[in-house]
Amino acid sequence: MEERDVYLLVGESGLARLVAAFYRRVPQDDVLGPMYPAHDLAGSEQRLRDFLIYRLGGPPRYIEERGHPRLRVRHAPFHINQAARERWMQLMTAALEETALPPEADQFLRTFLGEIATFLINRAGPGA
Repeated sequence: MEERDVYLLVGESGLARLVAAFYRRVPQDDVLGPMYPAHDLAGSEQRLRDFLIYRLGGPPRYIEERGHPRLRVRHAPFHINQAARERWMQLMTAALEETALPPEADQFLRTFLGEIATFLINRAGPGA
């Protein structure tokens, strides 16, 4: 399955449901919650949703509003280590299970999001 196939299969609505399911878990999480300012949680949700939609072949709203993703630069202020990466993936995996996307899209997204989460690690050590 290719990136564009995922978008064609689940569309904006499927990606929006996935991202919403993820962000419902963030505020009460002891590792990730502090990384997401409460006053901008909705903005964070919108940015991830728009990024995934764009990256998987949908409308380029993310690029139009924010320019090149520059993921490492945008995440540099946050202490992302292996533990934070694992927690992010735990919450995203729970969101994928809740959303129940078609199996081929689910599998693609688990791999794709796992690779991005690993790419964003910017600190060594066990703590977040």
